[in-house]
Amino acid sequence: MLRIGVDVGGTNTDGVLIDVTRLREPTRGVLAHHKSSTTPDVSTGIEIAVREVLKLAAVPPSDVSSVSIGTTAFINAVLEADARRLAKVAVIRLCGPYTRQCPPFIDFPKRLRALTEGHIGYVDGGFEIDGREILPLNEKQVVEQCAIIKEKGLRNVVLSGIYSPLDSEGKHEAAAKTIIERELGPSVNVVCSRDVGQVGLLERENASILNAAILTFAQRTIRGFQKAMRALDLACPLFLTQNDGTLTTAAAAACLPIRTFASGPTNSMRGAAFLSGLDDARAAERKAAIVVDIGGTTSDVGVLLPSGFPRQAASFIEVGGVRTNFAMADVQSIGLGGGSIVRAAEGPKGLRVTVGPESVGHNITRDAKVFGGSALTSSDLVVAAGRADLGDKSKVSDVSPEVITLGMQRIKRLLEGIIDKMKTSPEDITVLLVGGGSIIAPDELAGVKEIIRPPFFSVANAVGAAMAKVAGEIDTIEFLAGRNIHDVVESIKEKAIQKAISAGADPATTKIVEVINLPVQYVTNEATRIIVTAAGDLSPQTVAALEDAALAEDAGDEAASEGEKALEDSAAAEEDAAALEAAIDIDTYKPTILPNKSWKLSELDLEWIAEGCGVLGTGGGGSPYPPFLMARQALRNGKNIIASVVDPDNVPDKDLFIRCSFMGSPSVSSERLQGGDEIPASARALMKYLGISDFTGAISEEIGGGNGIQPMIVAAEMGKTVLDCDLMGRAYPNMYQTLPGAYNIPDGLWPCGISDGVGNTLVLPSARDGKAVEDILRAITTQMGSKAGTSLSPMDRKTCVDYGVPHSVSQAWRIGRAIALSRKHNDLKGIPQAILELQNGACLFIGKIVDVQREVRKGFTWGKVTIVPLQEEEEEDGSSGPGFTIPVKPDDRLVIPFQNENLYAYIESASGEKTIHVTVPDLITVLDSQNGAALGTPDYRYGLRVTVIALAGHPSWTTTPEGLACGGPAAFGLGDVPFTPIAAYKEPVSVAQQYGA
Repeated sequence: MLRIGVDVGGTNTDGVLIDVTRLREPTRGVLAHHKSSTTPDVSTGIEIAVREVLKLAAVPPSDVSSVSIGTTAFINAVLEADARRLAKVAVIRLCGPYTRQCPPFIDFPKRLRALTEGHIGYVDGGFEIDGREILPLNEKQVVEQCAIIKEKGLRNVVLSGIYSPLDSEGKHEAAAKTIIERELGPSVNVVCSRDVGQVGLLERENASILNAAILTFAQRTIRGFQKAMRALDLACPLFLTQNDGTLTTAAAAACLPIRTFASGPTNSMRGAAFLSGLDDARAAERKAAIVVDIGGTTSDVGVLLPSGFPRQAASFIEVGGVRTNFAMADVQSIGLGGGSIVRAAEGPKGLRVTVGPESVGHNITRDAKVFGGSALTSSDLVVAAGRADLGDKSKVSDVSPEVITLGMQRIKRLLEGIIDKMKTSPEDITVLLVGGGSIIAPDELAGVKEIIRPPFFSVANAVGAAMAKVAGEIDTIEFLAGRNIHDVVESIKEKAIQKAISAGADPATTKIVEVINLPVQYVTNEATRIIVTAAGDLSPQTVAALEDAALAEDAGDEAASEGEKALEDSAAAEEDAAALEAAIDIDTYKPTILPNKSWKLSELDLEWIAEGCGVLGTGGGGSPYPPFLMARQALRNGKNIIASVVDPDNVPDKDLFIRCSFMGSPSVSSERLQGGDEIPASARALMKYLGISDFTGAISEEIGGGNGIQPMIVAAEMGKTVLDCDLMGRAYPNMYQTLPGAYNIPDGLWPCGISDGVGNTLVLPSARDGKAVEDILRAITTQMGSKAGTSLSPMDRKTCVDYGVPHSVSQAWRIGRAIALSRKHNDLKGIPQAILELQNGACLFIGKIVDVQREVRKGFTWGKVTIVPLQEEEEEDGSSGPGFTIPVKPDDRLVIPFQNENLYAYIESASGEKTIHVTVPDLITVLDSQNGAALGTPDYRYGLRVTVIALAGHPSWTTTPEGLACGGPAAFGLGDVPFTPIAAYKEPVSVAQQYGA
């Protein structure tokens, strides 16, 4: 059985012909391969590559059983925001009263949004995390939306339902799709979000919108592929490769082209595994391996799991500036390739040689010295070193031995650095080298036990396309209380295997390749997300049974219809240019302070505050990103967010402020986006109970994480102000861990209100103690779908200041501003010091994460992260960052235990001796050294370069028995751990007072 694989890259289109009956031979069954230039219309380049491999192997087209293509054409349409290839999309949310504060397209770049936003509608529907319906699907509402979509002339529709990936029976999205197709006819394209992405409504919906926007173009492109096959007399089925390294039929790809967006790197990894024989190893003997694909300009590095499939990227990825969560391989790139330019210069420490990131790229045969050019490249170095035979070696005879040695050392360090970042444990790992530029790699690398250069390495991507497998994945949330997890997982495994076989996998080779269990935080019913993937070889019976029916021709193929869109593209481009001219200079930016000394927040202010809230969250508090988007949308809708100063000259002592926060699981917050009435409903019910008719503004229980933004959303919607203060100064896991709770002041924790925003609202008049408030509200929150808005007893301005942390909103703004300025000036290593100028503390440690342990107990994530110092050669560019305040030895390690938030940090020596350096209530924050952003505890993973800082906690926490009992080490079962302040607390400066002076 013969298979053709084609991979279409930005520069080259590679083709390969493989005989699957000869896989055991040294050639791995490769009969012919060819590399040609990628053509503007893609199809022509594919036709050339396929024609050549057939010619080289002297094989008639009738002997070919399948053609598999990997292409970047679809993702390029999005990245380039090409109006000729993108269509407007109608989005219908199945959400009931929820999600309206975070509408579709909310985080699309302006130009892309202008090209794709066609209509937004909301209808009843959606599910809770436990599978209960929020509201039944309302057919009448769907029909009404269809009438609007028809009137607007839209053909591409997205259905996006809350927790739709859990709707295995097709009650909502699938049922709505049937209604839409009945109302709008067969020409409409309907995309169900559950078919596109995983849990995470906004990211899944974004991916679905991008998918719908390119549907017409994708169908036209695939028709071009089929036309090329007909021109070659190929009557076999056509497949496209997907992001996860598996195959999909042409018809399926025409419905879900987004699943093929990033198949290139995946094809390369799968091809490397196949060519090196790793696929032949027995499952028990397989180990993870790293694939390094070195091209002319960059090196792409990914991890092959023991399953033979690539490690998937983090929970979300950005495509064209849009956050999405469809499956994509975790690939990191560095500016090192065969054409990388080498520069040498004398420095304070002697001769310094750099390699890349600039490159001569595809002009290497013109510009490199060995080919008669003037540019010294990495390829020139390996030729001069006698490690490769390329071009004319005499032309690099003038390169000094010192430059050669230092240059080769630099290449080695660059590769060792990126490989180490991609590793998941400190053990040495196998590396597979592929790509035309792989000749520059050394024969030995630190942290690598074996380097394999497989045959046909230059066309590994096309081989990966030809030999891709077929997979089936089940991604669901199960409730394990009273159930045997083994039985639950085995049942899901059976479903995954059947799904793979139904997709065309050979039953004889189909097996489970991955099982992931992810306990859900802050829920009491043992909710666990379970992801099971099965995969197998493409079944010969499937290939024989498939009739590769050509997609129907469409009037949209005519160029005239694209010309009109090009006009829209020009208008959007002009808008982009105008926006660029009006871009804010953050160096000179000053916030708007009104005559009454209040602060009118801008979008930039919100962005900085959200960044600062992440730092003050100390690893917890939930992501500030969705609340930031909602607050920003409120501004774009014409609302105002006004922050009040805390001094009595501007706000009377007795002015009341309602307390705002969400309680529940961050996992639910990513799916059941708030509708807007959760916190206001709880506040209204509480005010009615207390006999309060009005209030001045809102205040957050905790400034750390997403809850730091919630008062701004509430204030904008209700026309009130936000107090520049919060009741914690950080984030803590329990409701009673606020300063009013710590000091047990009257009405500090109760009465309180809680609401789900859909009519279920309760008031808790009294409680035994703070822990009872936490336990009761947590149980109610679980019943409300594990997310609810809460409002504790309102407090007057004086009490908020006396039992709060004044100017914490200002402090978050200043931290965010400091990070933004450091990024702008390319001074990422200066970020810790910039933050420490705002609050006293210390830069504890700079290093990389080498171990993370986690477990969920009683709804909280407990664990610890271990960090080791960077070696000198691991420091980027050899420049030093902020100095340690902790004296460390090379074999010391920093360990941070956490319970949602970071609890304390200690140094562990090689002999096992432990020395604690900082504990709660002081703030411990882990920053990503690559961008300065604060990391949440769920983001910790091996290989991340991190910087750990500690900030002084507020004196109300750190200097009194009440504060330490509620928020210090003893509150987390660490009674034997003493508290020693990291530094004296520095009072934050009010933004309004500084800029309003």
